[in-house]
Amino acid sequence: MDKEEFEKAVDIFGILTKTSKKQLKQKYLKLSKKYHPDMPTGSEQKFQELKDAYDLLLSYMENYKFSFEEEEFKSQYPSFTNYKNWNI
Repeated sequence: MDKEEFEKAVDIFGILTKTSKKQLKQKYLKLSKKYHPDMPTGSEQKFQELKDAYDLLLSYMENYKFSFEEEEFKSQYPSFTNYKNWNI
């Protein structure tokens, strides 16, 4: 996955703020009905694009890790590296 693919997937689903897996699935089901090849407004290409975008976003959500480990925190927030009261 690269940044361009991720941004395209986010645009397809119209995500402007954080969303849950449940909300993403609801949007996917709604859009998949609209773009299904058997529907009058459907398109096989658009339907496949939607499926790929859904898979990409779902994979991202499932694999995203947030860590409270000291080294991970310091790499994400280097300004706290020299914080004098840092205790674990």
